[in-house]
Amino acid sequence: MKRLFWLITFCCVFLWSAIGAFDRITWLLEVAPAVIGLVVLIATYKPFPLTTLVYSLILIHCIILMVGGHYTYAEVPLFNELKELMGSSRNNYDKVGHLAQGFIPAMITREIVIRKNVFNNTAWQNFFIVCFCLAFSAFYELIEWAVALISGEGAHAFLGTQGYIWDTQSDMGYALVGAILSLILFSRYHDKQLRQLPQTSA
Repeated sequence: MKRLFWLITFCCVFLWSAIGAFDRITWLLEVAPAVIGLVVLIATYKPFPLTTLVYSLILIHCIILMVGGHYTYAEVPLFNELKELMGSSRNNYDKVGHLAQGFIPAMITREIVIRKNVFNNTAWQNFFIVCFCLAFSAFYELIEWAVALISGEGAHAFLGTQGYIWDTQSDMGYALVGAILSLILFSRYHDKQLRQLPQTSA
C-alpha cells in the first residue's frame, strides 16, 4: 500500500510538473535525476528494499526537483513572495534543493554502509557519509558546468545562479549543512527502522 501511494504521488507530481513547464529543456534537465532515481528504486526494490524513512525522503527530493523543473529554480512563486518580503535580490528555492542534496543522500548512504557493514566505527561512518555528500554535490556542480559550456546562454535557468558569484560554493555549503542535519535529526529513528527490516534484505 505504501509503495502504491509512493508511485501515485510521484506520477501525479511528475505529470503536473510536465504540463505547462516554464522551459522544456530546463524541465528535462531538472527532472532527469528523479526519473533515474525511480528506475533505480524499481530495479532494487526486491533485492535491496529500503526503509520507509529513506523511501519517503527520496520522494520528497523528487518533488523538490520536479517543482524546480516546472517553474525553474529562479521562479518558484512562493519563494518569489518570500524574496519580496525579505527584501532579497534572488529566489532562494535552489538553496532548498541543495540542502536536500545533502540531507537525503546522507540517509541513503547511511542505510547502505550500515547494512553492508562497511564501518565498525560510528565516527568514521559519519565522516564518510558527510564526505560522500560533499563529493556528490561537487559532482553535480561539475555537471551544471558542463551543461553551461554546451548550451551557453540557455543554461541560465538550469544553473539558477541569479547573478550570485558565490553560488557554487554556497550550494555545496548547503549540501554540507543538510548532510550534518540529517545525521543529527534522523540517525536514531533510522536505526529503529533498520532493526525492523527482514534480516535477509541486509
